[in-house]
Amino acid sequence: MSSQTTHSLRRSRTNRVIGGVCGGLEEFFGINAFWFRIGFLIALIPGGVPGFSLYLLLWLIIPSR
Repeated sequence: MSSQTTHSLRRSRTNRVIGGVCGGLEEFFGINAFWFRIGFLIALIPGGVPGFSLYLLLWLIIPSR
């Protein structure tokens, strides 16, 4: 038997800049939140709508801890 830890996708309460979305993605995927933040910033470049709307959508969908 192996002990498996199940992680659920939740917004972080401790690792947050605005809404905790990137911190929650870090805890779920194990990738530094810095890379998620860079990804959202890059998505903001073409007019701001893609990055902002994706972040807002995730903020509304992902429950808080």
